[in-house]
Amino acid sequence: MEDGRVVKVDGDRRNAYTQGFICSKVRHLPDHLYGPDRLLYPARRRGSKGDRASFERISWDEALDLAANKLREAKDRFGGESILPYSYGGSNGLLTHESTDARLFYRLGASRLERTVCAAPTGAAATGLYGKMLGVALPDFVHSRMITIWGTNPSATGIHFIPVVQEAQSRGAKLVVVDPRATPLAKQADLHLAVRPGTDVVLGLAVIRWLFATGNADLGFLREHTLGWETLRERAEPWTIARAAECTGVDAGTIEAFAAMYAESNPAVIRCGWGLERNRNGGSGVAAVLALPAVGGKFGVRGGGYLMSNSSAWQFTRDKAIAAAEPATRTINMNRLGLALESGAGPPVKVLFVYNSNALVTSPNGRRIARGLERDDLFTVVYDQVWTDTALQADLVLPATAFPEHHELSRGYGAFVMHGADPIAEPAGESRPNYDVFADLCRRLGLAREGDPVGAAALFDSLLGTKIATDLATARIHERPEGMTPVQFVDLFPNTPDRKVHLVPEALDQEAPMGLYGFRPLPESAEETTFPLALISPATNRTISSYLGQLRRGLVPVEMSPTDAAARGIEDGESVRVWNRLGEVVTKVRITADLRPGVALLPKGLWRHNTENGATANELAPDTLTDLGAGACFNDARVEIARL
Repeated sequence: MEDGRVVKVDGDRRNAYTQGFICSKVRHLPDHLYGPDRLLYPARRRGSKGDRASFERISWDEALDLAANKLREAKDRFGGESILPYSYGGSNGLLTHESTDARLFYRLGASRLERTVCAAPTGAAATGLYGKMLGVALPDFVHSRMITIWGTNPSATGIHFIPVVQEAQSRGAKLVVVDPRATPLAKQADLHLAVRPGTDVVLGLAVIRWLFATGNADLGFLREHTLGWETLRERAEPWTIARAAECTGVDAGTIEAFAAMYAESNPAVIRCGWGLERNRNGGSGVAAVLALPAVGGKFGVRGGGYLMSNSSAWQFTRDKAIAAAEPATRTINMNRLGLALESGAGPPVKVLFVYNSNALVTSPNGRRIARGLERDDLFTVVYDQVWTDTALQADLVLPATAFPEHHELSRGYGAFVMHGADPIAEPAGESRPNYDVFADLCRRLGLAREGDPVGAAALFDSLLGTKIATDLATARIHERPEGMTPVQFVDLFPNTPDRKVHLVPEALDQEAPMGLYGFRPLPESAEETTFPLALISPATNRTISSYLGQLRRGLVPVEMSPTDAAARGIEDGESVRVWNRLGEVVTKVRITADLRPGVALLPKGLWRHNTENGATANELAPDTLTDLGAGACFNDARVEIARL
């Protein structure tokens, strides 16, 4: 710190798991806080959209009065549902997300947002099968004899897990990675299964079938601790190793080696990520992966079982913080924002309030969203830390504080740790924290009520139900006091009513279009012929979704395999056109053997300045929904690539 400004960011050894080091993304935080793109004051658009120069500076009072008047006018003329709050997590924790913001929009009777762009299918599967049971503690992976990393790249999204994996390997653990590309850990693995996107459910069922067929299924565990295992067995039966190999593109011998290694290893643990959910079969794919430790009998021993996020490790309620009942208004799926802005069904969206999100480049079918934002009768508010692509399309922008500049309460992502944080830096410019701004809007609209928790300390108390010092210092780092490293089916059991694993839960079976564990190929065979490449958009080590994306300057190439490039006469570094029926992206190409043939890659988190024509992978992603949880189908994007 220097004169109230952050000058350097480094690791903190008070969290034993992080071991005093941090990811490269966060090291660039000072550039985010004080760079030229930081939003420093409220501004109102006076000229054309898309140009920062077209905004004029106004005061906070003017800005909040304008926002309040637009919200009031929309509610009075078109009803509360004509207001659409659009947000995701951003860099925010429990104080700055789903507290006073939800209070405002609930009391307005605004449309409700289904926040399903990420983790909805995985959450649905985990809840349906296990009641969202806590997973294997990350430090306990060192006890495993086999680690399977399925649909996640810790080198980009969870670097503190890497030393744990390396320690386990040094103790003799086998490593398997399931991913369409050769990630850094895949290159160090004993087996790498480069599945075709959308076929994870087939691979999971093939291994389940093999376990039953070879006598390696734990029938005793299944009979005692599960329901529906006979139905699961029936649904896995058609997926022989040979048929799965043809569908997934993974060699049959590799699939069988994986199944045998899993059967023979104990403890064996699966780290299930979110990459495999991003397609039409995503929920069933995750369910098949989570069913494996039950079928294989991998529970009941330290280092055995599965892990997802452990987000349910801390019990708290938002009800007192929100202090408002959720209205019975319409819900709008965030993956169909463009459709909501265009559609004439129901009350038209007249006010769009975007916060904690760069919606224009993070939601599917981006071209449709862009058309919606251009509507003359739509008033768009963007409340953010920097001039995002979405902010440049707004009518009113409000400057938000970043997490070092306000009080916050955050849960660990996988680790059993909760952090309470005091601000360590002065807010840049005139930026203000979410919990203050939304409370202020409540007051201006006459929606504030006596007893509403207002301010960081009051919100903290209402969330955890405990009295904490105003500066939150006593809450800086808390570890989960009991069962810090619980063993599944020893220290904890499924959070289902009967404490059993429901392998084919009725609700999920009814929700999935082909029933749970159903495999849906692309709906039109012509789609694969016209657009033969599956475009995936995984995370990188440069951004957190789109957060910090303004710092990544320059063109970002689309990646493709040497086989696919040669078939199209494309050479490394050339400008190419990536297109489908939804839009096109023009950028450079990088040819890499890390990708399996038939798959192209353009990472998520890109901004418009990262391509030659200002389009991102999201313009090519359909706004169709996953089989469970109504999640996003980013990896269902089918494209063709040609040199320019």
